[in-house]
Amino acid sequence: MLTFTDAQVLAWLAPLLWPFVRVLALFSALPVLGTRTVPVRVRVALAFFVALAAQPVLPPLPPEVATIALDAPAAVLLVLQQVVVGLALGFAVRIVFAAVEFAGEIVGLQMGLNFAGFFDPVTASQSTATSRFFGTTVAWLFVVVNGHLLVIAAVVQSFAAFPIGPEPFAFLRQTQPQVWGAEVFRLGLWIALPIVAMLLFVNLVLGLISRVAAQMNIFAIGFPITVGVGLVGMLLTLPTMQVPFTAALEAMLERFR
Repeated sequence: MLTFTDAQVLAWLAPLLWPFVRVLALFSALPVLGTRTVPVRVRVALAFFVALAAQPVLPPLPPEVATIALDAPAAVLLVLQQVVVGLALGFAVRIVFAAVEFAGEIVGLQMGLNFAGFFDPVTASQSTATSRFFGTTVAWLFVVVNGHLLVIAAVVQSFAAFPIGPEPFAFLRQTQPQVWGAEVFRLGLWIALPIVAMLLFVNLVLGLISRVAAQMNIFAIGFPITVGVGLVGMLLTLPTMQVPFTAALEAMLERFR
């Protein structure tokens, strides 16, 4: 008769359970895989397969962690730590996406298109046309440049940088995720600066024309010119968006390695 003890079951489950919880928390907050269009069962299955495939490269559990029973109060702290690290990693990636969408907001404001707002059912928030266009473009770019593989590699390496332990808030003290919000404005202005400079030059020229030819209705011709120049600027800057996006994504993921 096949028999096994509780300690043996715990030794089999613990190395797989804690990575699974961290990866599942990551997939719940990741911009592309964490949207409503991806079923929960798909995220759970992906988290299980990633945790299972990463077993050969994960560091061994500390003895004081491997012996913690799943129904013990200390196990709650372990679950909390995995959730905090996974959500923080997903939050770091979402910051990069938010920065690109913020660049779209700035460009749309300069073009005069921010009045074309609509409700986005994917993100469950109010969005503008240019912001949604930038967000959709960077979502495709995230998949094309294998950003999902970089995120999976970062979450696997995070077990060496932030090993499993009963201190869930030690990670927050080390990384200080509350200061990451500044990256939204820095990266957003970096991406939007060329188009904003073009539109500023157009506005200066239109202002000069309105002073030279006062009889010309500058409001009638200024809006289509501004929108046309903005669309051309977006078309010219789209091929170069990969450089700041990839650099920002790698810089954010480097905090977990």
